[in-house]
Amino acid sequence: MIKSFQKDKLKVCVFPDRRELGVTGAADVAKVIRTLLSEKEEVNIVFGAAPSQNEFLAALCLEKDIDWTRVNAFHMDEYINLPADAPQGFGYFLRERIFAKLPFRTVNYLDGNCPDPEQACESYASLLRQHPVDIVCYGIGENGHLAFNDPHVAFFDDPKIVKIVDLDEVCRKQQVNDGCFSTLEEVPTHALTLTIPTMLNCKYMFGMVPTQRKAWAIYHTLNDPVSQDIPASCLRNHENATLYIDVDSAGMLEDEQL
Repeated sequence: MIKSFQKDKLKVCVFPDRRELGVTGAADVAKVIRTLLSEKEEVNIVFGAAPSQNEFLAALCLEKDIDWTRVNAFHMDEYINLPADAPQGFGYFLRERIFAKLPFRTVNYLDGNCPDPEQACESYASLLRQHPVDIVCYGIGENGHLAFNDPHVAFFDDPKIVKIVDLDEVCRKQQVNDGCFSTLEEVPTHALTLTIPTMLNCKYMFGMVPTQRKAWAIYHTLNDPVSQDIPASCLRNHENATLYIDVDSAGMLEDEQL
């Protein structure tokens, strides 16, 4: 690690590259999982799905001395009407990288192909009511979104637990930039997502956000007023949130911050 600093309540850790970022993030998450499992019977974790999470998820799968049979896994967002076997699906992404590799007690998928998306939201909300979230492992979008809460739908006082959203163009273009889709036209226009209050209402938040394409979002997350214009700015009000960035995603920060 190059440096750590505090922005409001948010702890920020800067790393020389995304590999060290992911390995350190995984070690920190694993430590909290072990602590929680020593205090309670089950732990509930929400995972984000994006290429930015690759190193973190790979490292977390290698962590020792965790009883994964007492961990319930959830994911935070999913496209609507994308074929279930499409590799761009977030459930598919997480199944390939962690859900099928560890013996979780349960793995709970958002159903983006449910004939009634509202019912899919309510079913998942019911699961989350039964299993209050302990840990959220998140990324931040190029437009500053958390999950699929783009600025125009990122309500900090959202009464819903899970909801249907339309995706803004910056968000959809990110999916092309990430190499998940070849063209913007291929990217679905709607998705299911956990809301901002659902994610903030957890005990711990760990965010892995590498690469230069996230530099704008990191700068504004840390320096703009806390508002839904930059949804990730809400992290600065969480009691136990950590943000892991590399020198590329930190590229727009001022020298005095680094």
